Amino acid sequence: MGTAGRNERCECGSGRKAKRCCGVQRGPSEGDLARAFLASQVGPSARVLRSFPGDELDDLLAEMIDLPCLDTSMHLPLPRLLTPDVDRLLVAIEEGDLDEIDAALPAVLARVDTPVARARLARAVIGLRERGRIDPGVAAVALFELAAPKLQSLVSSAVVHAAGVALGDVATPSGLLVAG
Repeated sequence: MGTAGRNERCECGSGRKAKRCCGVQRGPSEGDLARAFLASQVGPSARVLRSFPGDELDDLLAEMIDLPCLDTSMHLPLPRLLTPDVDRLLVAIEEGDLDEIDAALPAVLARVDTPVARARLARAVIGLRERGRIDPGVAAVALFELAAPKLQSLVSSAVVHAAGVALGDVATPSGLLVAG
């Protein structure tokens, strides 16, 4: 069966025209909007980072990786369905096995590291910067990294810290331990 034309009745049986019913997408996708938002952050971030010498950039990068310890808005939640790769990461975190965490993390990141998730983290970084909770240089490094899909330091830290909090192994930024 072919697809209905725009002005024909929708195949779902609603009686509405196909252009106003099922599966009609108007405008850019959520992922496209997220990528555009992230791309818009690169220029301003680069201008901020241009004034820092290399050794200070290393310090900013180290501070950036600790952002998930500062605020729960910087956590990247795990999928609700505990697949074997997610379970492997949780066990590794619970046991404190750094090598196993490094081995398990790529499979989990393949599930959760999306442009939409990165844009959410970028908005959290901007919010923390605007409230004066993080240095503008740290925010610039974070925004620059979040716009680069191959860079995953902050995203990895956000996943591992969120998993640690979920397990009750790590306190939330307010000092609370979450019961699993």
